[in-house]
Amino acid sequence: MAQVSTADLDVRLVRPSDIRYEINYAMNRKRPVFIWGPPGIGKSEIVDSITQDRSGYMIDMRLALMEPTDLRGIPVPNIETGLMEWLPPADLPTQELADQFECITLFLDEMNQAPQSVQAAAYQLILNRRLGKYRLPDNVNIVAAGNRESDRGVAYRMPTALANRFVHLEMTTDFEDWQTWALQNNIDAEVVGYVTANKMDLMNFDPRTASRAFATPRSWTFVSQMLPMEGEQISDSRLHDLIAGTIGDGLATKFMAHRAVAGKLPNPTDILNGTVTTLTPEAREISAMFSLTASLCYELKDFLDRHGKEKMDELYKMADNFFNFMMDNFETEMTVLGGRTALKVYKLPLEPRKVPCIEKFFKKYGKLIIDAHNN
Repeated sequence: MAQVSTADLDVRLVRPSDIRYEINYAMNRKRPVFIWGPPGIGKSEIVDSITQDRSGYMIDMRLALMEPTDLRGIPVPNIETGLMEWLPPADLPTQELADQFECITLFLDEMNQAPQSVQAAAYQLILNRRLGKYRLPDNVNIVAAGNRESDRGVAYRMPTALANRFVHLEMTTDFEDWQTWALQNNIDAEVVGYVTANKMDLMNFDPRTASRAFATPRSWTFVSQMLPMEGEQISDSRLHDLIAGTIGDGLATKFMAHRAVAGKLPNPTDILNGTVTTLTPEAREISAMFSLTASLCYELKDFLDRHGKEKMDELYKMADNFFNFMMDNFETEMTVLGGRTALKVYKLPLEPRKVPCIEKFFKKYGKLIIDAHNN
């Protein structure tokens, strides 16, 4: 964690892997959490992932699009009692819905972009877990999120009475957390390779500029989705236009140059089957080699996913070629990345006695992999 101080701000910055633990901890105590952070760093994705891990269901309520009555409900007369009653909105979880899941996460996204009248309507719900006669079921957790006022998006200063009802966590980007997430979620190897070699380009959002496209963890995911799939054709010029519209032209130019070099590297399948054992000198561009490392790991994981334990002897041979190739051709950082991904991120079930070179690999790089994992 890091601490940031300005004239009107004194907060600790929390990396994504830490914020997951802290949100879970607060949820166990039924304390509402507010996640602050710049756009595109994955606030809502983390809340959704935590909810899924808890076998839950997330209700995403965008308060910026609501009126106070959308949250408080609409008053209707009760003819029998002669009293006015409130009908709560259908978006709020019923007891019937809550009974179907281990937990419900009521996610109040863009909360500080909502007018203060809407924020005020949320006071009772957040503090007392009720609105009039409506009560939140016991297994409902409240998490809110929003951009900071310094991000220069549409935002209203949160009333102090409402702010005091939350545990506030300010999330920041962290390259190692993003890299692990990207490898687990099959972000294109060319994107993983480029960002690994150019860590400062993971996030270049600057609220002081008028740029419409900028790099964030979210926009790098979009770049991955823009890249052509096998058998699909698009000209470099058109692809450059699309990527520039996603992360900005400067980074798009750098990424396209990286992609041109990465495209000349050997096929990962040829490396894993032992056909290719060395890299030519012209192929030793750093970001492209990181992409090759990610591609090799993807191939190993894909093979295991497709064949399970039916072809383990073949997987052992591929893994032996993988570790040998890295030790013979890669710098230490790339080799550690490959070993950490295969053994720690993907947890490939490799038996050391059936992968001849793995003992040599661990003697040389084992401590570095353990240290990288612990950090």
